[in-house]
Amino acid sequence: MSLILTPNIESPDDFYEVLTEAQREMTDEQANDMNARLVLILANQIGTLSRLKEAIALSQ
Repeated sequence: MSLILTPNIESPDDFYEVLTEAQREMTDEQANDMNARLVLILANQIGTLSRLKEAIALSQ
């Protein structure tokens, strides 16, 4: 099963607003830490190592 590469986020502008608002009062270090935790949470939703490797390769 391949990763979805076409737009698939429900209300992307709303998601961006929620993400930026969550980090508004954070330092860069805190925001980076939050982003790392978010990546791990979302990686857990994907689950399979092959799909995670595919995502990493696509993001480089």
